[in-house]
Amino acid sequence: MTRTLAEWLAYQERVNVRSIELGLDRVREVWQRMGAPAPAQRVITVGGTNGKGSTVALLEAMLRAAGLRVGAFTSPHLLDYNERVRIDGANVGDAALIASFERIEAARDAIPLTYFEFGTLAALDLFARAGLDVAVLEVGLGGRLDAVNIVDADVAIVTAVDLDHMDWLGPDRDSIGREKAGIARAGRPMIVGELDPPAGLLDALAACGARVERAGLDFFFERHADGWRWLHRDGTAMELPDPALAAPVQFANAAAAIAALHALWAHDASFASKDVFAAVSAGLHEVRVPARLQSLGGDPALIVDVGHNPQAARALAEWLDAQPPGRVHAVYGALADKDVAGVIGALGVRIDHWHLAGLDHATPRGLAVTALAAILQQTLPQAMFDTHADVAMALAAARATAQPGERILAFGSFFVAGAILAERGT
Repeated sequence: MTRTLAEWLAYQERVNVRSIELGLDRVREVWQRMGAPAPAQRVITVGGTNGKGSTVALLEAMLRAAGLRVGAFTSPHLLDYNERVRIDGANVGDAALIASFERIEAARDAIPLTYFEFGTLAALDLFARAGLDVAVLEVGLGGRLDAVNIVDADVAIVTAVDLDHMDWLGPDRDSIGREKAGIARAGRPMIVGELDPPAGLLDALAACGARVERAGLDFFFERHADGWRWLHRDGTAMELPDPALAAPVQFANAAAAIAALHALWAHDASFASKDVFAAVSAGLHEVRVPARLQSLGGDPALIVDVGHNPQAARALAEWLDAQPPGRVHAVYGALADKDVAGVIGALGVRIDHWHLAGLDHATPRGLAVTALAAILQQTLPQAMFDTHADVAMALAAARATAQPGERILAFGSFFVAGAILAERGT
């Protein structure tokens, strides 16, 4: 009997006792059994600690503006699993995902796959059947041993490297950087979007022979009153409109995305005829990605963001510093394996009142609100806060407390952002 999509997803969570199992042998074997077709004429892989989803969205918008047929794979999702696989700007339907899962199940036989590996294979399978010009793939965890890495990318990007998933990737930026370097391929462009990347990343890239292009050395961007300028050491320069995405860090993400397109356009004859400036400008204007400093309107204003680690919190702090003065109310929940103290410390006194939400009922990885409150008190002893069992209750309290002209910033996890977007019907 054919399973529904919900039944397939529940099955995938049961079929492998490990929710995360890094390594390429199992997933590569299943992909080879399925014929291992190329997912598109060209593939761009996007790794990094933060900024991956935004960079994928920027690339997708720019490539589609160039008239290309594009697939985009991202994770996790906010509301619907179908968000993870987009073809030509639209989420794939249930029927297509179910058919792909059936093909994967038939091919895998007794090979165990994780939930994420099923999804990765489904994206590659559906892309291969869609006649794509370009597939843009977001790396799930690390890089070297992530399931996405069974595909050899024509261009790879590492947006930024910071401390996250340390139990899996290593204790410091050098170790994590070496893992993320694993998506690079010898002789092919590797875009490093961070101005100060860890030595471990650069050493690993040099060892593998990738053609590295670094922000601040090979490509640059400069902001000015009427927009911003992107420049490459080969003399290419573009005067561009600001990205439609709000945070200041989106300029760095956009610059890395443009560098990837520049590498594709400059070194691939099949794309050489494309008007990269027109595509980039249109993509910057059209790009949309939910829960990245997404304003949901209202007064007090409600802003939702998926930021969940110290680097993301520093980006939120930079954005708050650029806003007009006004009290800020945080709706904050976290997963137990995150650096909660680092997130709280990065935002510090910019938050006037914390409305803490427990996520332990939303996911087994969720942090209970009592534990969250204890970390807040230890990190910011003078902080004003209240505690709530879930995100909905924390948001209701923030709305009851905040005054017109103030802001409510909801962040800390995809589970926080997803709950608020679901409540809003967004």
